[in-house]
Amino acid sequence: MSFSNPTRRGLIKTGAVASAGLALPTYLRADGHAGFTNAPQGSTVTLGFNVPQSGPYADEGADELRAYELAVEHLNGGGDGGLMNTFSSKALQGNGILGKKVEYVTGDTQTKSDAARASAKSMIEKDGAVMVTGGSSSGVAVAVQALCQEAGVIFMAGLTHSNDTTGKDKRANGFRHFFNSYMSGAALAPVLAANYGKDRKAYHLTADYNWGYTTEEAVRSSTEAMGWETVAAVKTPLTQTDFSAYIAPVLQSGADVLVLNHYGGNMVNSLTNAVQFGLRDKLVNDKNFEIVVPLYSRLMAKGAGANVKGIFGSTNWHWSLTDEGSKAFVKSFGTKYGFPPSQAAHTCYVQALLYADAVERAGSFNPCAVVEALEDFEFDGMGNGKTLYRGDDHQCFKDVLVVKGKENPTSEFDLLEIVEVTPVAQVTYDPDHPQMAGGSLGSCNPGA
Repeated sequence: MSFSNPTRRGLIKTGAVASAGLALPTYLRADGHAGFTNAPQGSTVTLGFNVPQSGPYADEGADELRAYELAVEHLNGGGDGGLMNTFSSKALQGNGILGKKVEYVTGDTQTKSDAARASAKSMIEKDGAVMVTGGSSSGVAVAVQALCQEAGVIFMAGLTHSNDTTGKDKRANGFRHFFNSYMSGAALAPVLAANYGKDRKAYHLTADYNWGYTTEEAVRSSTEAMGWETVAAVKTPLTQTDFSAYIAPVLQSGADVLVLNHYGGNMVNSLTNAVQFGLRDKLVNDKNFEIVVPLYSRLMAKGAGANVKGIFGSTNWHWSLTDEGSKAFVKSFGTKYGFPPSQAAHTCYVQALLYADAVERAGSFNPCAVVEALEDFEFDGMGNGKTLYRGDDHQCFKDVLVVKGKENPTSEFDLLEIVEVTPVAQVTYDPDHPQMAGGSLGSCNPGA
C-alpha cells in the first residue's frame, strides 16, 4: 500500500487574499481557486482519509480505506470506473477533480474523538487536505465535523449513525450519506411488531456515547409507540470487551427482548455473551426470548458468527442488492480485493465521489461552492435508490434496509438477508423533529 505525501502547506493566512476571497463570490467562478483553506495550487489535490485503524471499529476502518483507495483510482481514470458509470450525475470524467490528480493522506482516529481531531488537524494544517472524510463513530464524526467547520474545509462523514451528527451538532461544512438512529427505529418497529408482537418487554444495553444514546431513544420511542414496554436501559463503556456482568441482570428483569445498542466489536462481544448465557433459548412471559441489533453490518455479522442467525437489525446498504449501482460497486471492489464490500466501504466510496462530483459541478474547490452544489442535490445510481442530500441539515434521505441474520449462509460473506426495503417516505422526518432538536447549521466557512 502506498500513500502519497504531497507538498506540505499550511493554512492560507494572507489577509488580502482571504478578504478578497470573502468579498467576491469567487466560488461561483471556475477560476475561483483562491481565498479559501488549502486551495489547490498545483496539478494535484489532497484528500484526508481519517479512519479507525485501531480500536473497536478497526474492521470498518480497514474496509473504509480500501474503498477510498478504489475511489481515488476511479477518479484518476484507473480501473473500471465503478459507480461513476451508474451515477446519475455525469460530471466526473476520470481525469481527477477539475483536472487535478487526486492524492491522499491517512490517519488513525482510534475511535477516540481527541485522536481523530488531532489527525484531521494535521491533515489540514500540515498536508494541505481540502476535504476530510471517514470515521466509524458518531463521537468522532461530531468532533471532526466541528473541527472542519472551524478550519474551513468540507467534512464528508463516514459511518456515523447518531441523530446528533445532522441534528443538534450539524454544521454547514459537514455532510452525511449514512442513515441515522431515527431512521433505524422507524424502519425496524413495524417489522419487530409483525414478527414478535406488540406486547413485549425490552431491556436495552447501550454504548455510553452519543450514538448509543440516540439509537436507544429512537428504538425506544418507535417500539413503545407500538405497545412495547421498556423495563431497563443500562449504559456500557465503549471500551468494554466482556459484557457478562451486564447480561446477567437481564434474566431477572422480566424482559423478553434484549436490544443491543452496540456496534462493531462491542456488538460482537455482547451478543456472544448473551448467547453464552442462554438468552436465546429462554421462554419468558410465555414468549421466546429475542435479541435485536438496531444497527448491523456484514463485518459485525462475520465476527459474531452463528450467533446472528434470525436476529433483526437495520443497515445502510448490502452487497446483495441488485440495482445497477450496487452491482457495479460490488464488481469493482470484489475484483480489486477478492471479497464483497461492507456498508462501511460503500458509504465512504460514495462520499468521496459525491464530493468530487460537487466540486466538478460547482467549478471550484471552495467549500462554499461545494456546500451550494450538495444542498438539496438529488441523485440516483449510487446503490441506495433515489437519494436527496437535504439542504436543511445535510442529511441524505433514501430507502433503509431491514435485515436479519441468515439461518443457512452459503459463505462467510452471505450472513445477512434483506427482509424489507423500507421506502424513504417512511423514514423521512421534519428538520425540527424532537430527536433532532437543537443546534444550527450555520453558514459555510471557506476558512483562510
